[in-house]
Amino acid sequence: MTAITKFWGIVPAAGVGKRMNVNCPKQYLLLSKTQTIIEHTLMRLIDTQIFEKIIVAISDGDAYWNDSPISRHEKITRAKGGKERADSVLNALAAIELQANFNDWVLVHDAARPCITSEDIEKLIAELRDDEVGGILALSSHDTLKDVADFQIISTLNRNRIWRALTPQMFRYGALKLALELTQGNAEITDEASAIEAKGLSPKIVEGRADNIKITRPEDLSLAQFYLAQQTKK
Repeated sequence: MTAITKFWGIVPAAGVGKRMNVNCPKQYLLLSKTQTIIEHTLMRLIDTQIFEKIIVAISDGDAYWNDSPISRHEKITRAKGGKERADSVLNALAAIELQANFNDWVLVHDAARPCITSEDIEKLIAELRDDEVGGILALSSHDTLKDVADFQIISTLNRNRIWRALTPQMFRYGALKLALELTQGNAEITDEASAIEAKGLSPKIVEGRADNIKITRPEDLSLAQFYLAQQTKK
């Protein structure tokens, strides 16, 4: 009997967001009157009704997570956060090792991308669910891009071949776990796709929405609020 393929969400949320210049991890900043950034993000994932569970990787020293109502949601499971993003994702994969099948799909999404839409998640799944490797949401570049060293331009890159990686990033449970285990400690592994690429595989690109921004700097907070308001109007 063939096992039913399940979908698991993973949200690495052990970072502190130093570039936001605030006194708490950026994911706990209020994005609306009642919800923080991470609460908005997780509710977007929960509302798709796609995921078996959503595993959130939280650092041991996090003083905010347990006070968040969403931490007690039936779809949410906590895992130990790691030093780097890859460590957090690997810990989250280990947390469901006894429940997940090798060929289940895992969608890893940034905690600080609260504007993700169910349409983009459904599009990602529709285009990749029969793929042998998997892939990511991404956005083509419209800017002229420069290769720079020590604030001096080395060359101009071909923007027609440059895409900005977004999340979720969608890969098979077994393949992603193995890729992250094999690349542990490699500073060049900055997302799940780069770990898969290190195995010699080529993830696919699925074009995502431009409003799926990552809140990194203080000005991004008001931009995310604007995008959320615009999405609500539709």
